[in-house]
Amino acid sequence: MNDLEEVASLLAKPEPSEEVVTRSRSRLQHRTLGHRTLGQRMRSRGRVRWFVPGVALVAAGAATAVVIATGAVTNAGAPAHVIAAAPVSGKEVLLMAAVSAERTPQSSGTYWHVTTTWSNEIPLHESWTSRDGKRWTRNEPQDTPGIVVPTQISLMLKGAPVSFDDLEKLPTDPEALKAWLVQRKGNPNNMSTSEIQGNPTFSLLALIMELPVPAEVRSAAFRALAATPGVENTGAVEGGQALRMPDPNGGKRGIEMVVDPESARVVRANLILSGDGGVGWSKGYIAIDTDWTDELPATPKGRP
Repeated sequence: MNDLEEVASLLAKPEPSEEVVTRSRSRLQHRTLGHRTLGQRMRSRGRVRWFVPGVALVAAGAATAVVIATGAVTNAGAPAHVIAAAPVSGKEVLLMAAVSAERTPQSSGTYWHVTTTWSNEIPLHESWTSRDGKRWTRNEPQDTPGIVVPTQISLMLKGAPVSFDDLEKLPTDPEALKAWLVQRKGNPNNMSTSEIQGNPTFSLLALIMELPVPAEVRSAAFRALAATPGVENTGAVEGGQALRMPDPNGGKRGIEMVVDPESARVVRANLILSGDGGVGWSKGYIAIDTDWTDELPATPKGRP
């Protein structure tokens, strides 16, 4: 059993070995550092189609992925300079992110702040949501550019409103979480075909990418995604590991995202989950940043 397999086997236990987790993360970091410069040169400059006037959302499809081997230190007793190549699967990356998620509770604040930007650092849009469900946005398609405005749309899951209390009460077992998401009544007008058919993939992505869920729920979502057929690791890039998985809608594209297993964050992705529960796709990566804040920029009518 290698280090990553040991991490996976320990995920069911409350406290995985710190030594095992550290060794496994080191394997990924060894490869990531070597690719950082390459990742900086290969940043995408794609466009999200649903933000372009007159262009509708498009269905996504599966894409072919290639598994890249990662450097791994040999077993105890082997010479320190001996390095053996070992595959680091997409499943293993997600399982390590699940371990990190359990150990990294979210901070606290007045507003849940979500920022998305192009990978060339051009701002796309922001949102601030208070615990009572009030929400403000900047640079949404319907907004005046650069202006923070109040909106009627609160947090959404499967195209329907979801409260902070709902999110905090979500199951922390992966299978129970998937069952809850499948059974949740959504808004078919703002759900993908796969969601309507009972596939929880996009809902699970919403939990790890944009919604303020507890650490245990984030961990469960990562574990549930790790069990998704077809998830693959295409190699180390700037910021983490590039993962690819089939689009549950069965189109010609695949879901691509960069996961940092150390911080348990999706740092970039080729899709964005819009405020009404829909999914928008990009030809390149979109950077995602989420956190709590006590600051809300002033609206045209003054700070609320």
